[in-house]
Amino acid sequence: MAGEGGSRDLEMADSLDVDEVIKQLLALRGQRPGRHVQLRESDVKQLCVEARQVFMKQNTLLELEAPIKICGDIHGQYHDLLRLFESGGFPPQANYLFMGDYVDRGKQSIETICLLLAFKVRYPENFFILRGNHECASINRIYGFYDECRRRYNVKLWKTFCDVFNCLPIAAIIDEKIFCTHGGLSPEHTSMDQIKRIKRPCDVPELGEDLFVVV
Repeated sequence: MAGEGGSRDLEMADSLDVDEVIKQLLALRGQRPGRHVQLRESDVKQLCVEARQVFMKQNTLLELEAPIKICGDIHGQYHDLLRLFESGGFPPQANYLFMGDYVDRGKQSIETICLLLAFKVRYPENFFILRGNHECASINRIYGFYDECRRRYNVKLWKTFCDVFNCLPIAAIIDEKIFCTHGGLSPEHTSMDQIKRIKRPCDVPELGEDLFVVV
C-alpha cells in the first residue's frame, strides 16, 4: 500500500510528453509477443502523476454516454490489448470503458497499465478505466505485478502504481441505465449516491464492514 511518501513523490513530478510514451508503447504492434518496452523510470513516474490528477478530477461513479466499448480483464496480456485496439479502433477513434484487472498473471503488466494510463491522460473524456480487485496492493503483491516491478524497476515504482490505483473510479453508469463495475460491490451499498460519496484515495480493507478505507 502506498503511503504519504508516495503521494508526495507524485505531486513533485514534472509534465510528460504523453504522445511520445504512447508511441514507444505502440512500437510493439505486429511484433512477436514477449518483447518488452522499457520506458524510462522518470517517464513512468510522471505518467502516474498526470493520471492520478485526471482520476481525482473525475467522479468515483462515472456517468457516461453511448456509444462506448466495454472491455473486461486484461491481466498483463499486452499483445491481447493491442489486438483489442486494432479490432475496435485506437483512441480517440472509439470511446472505451475498461472494467479493471489490468495487472497480475500476465508477463507484461507494466506495458499494459502504462498504455491504459497514457490513453487516459491523452483522452480523458473518451477513455475510462475502473478499479478491479487486482488494482489493490494486497492482491497484486502476490499475483505477479509486484515481482514484475521489482525485477524491471524497483519496489518504489510499484508503490507509485498502487497510489494511482487508490484513485481509480469504482463504477460507471452508461445512459443512466447500464451499471458497470468489477465483480460487484458490497451489499451495504445500495444506491448510486453511496458510491458517489466514497472518498479517494482509498484502499480495500482486508477485514471489516467498510467497502473502502481512505488512505
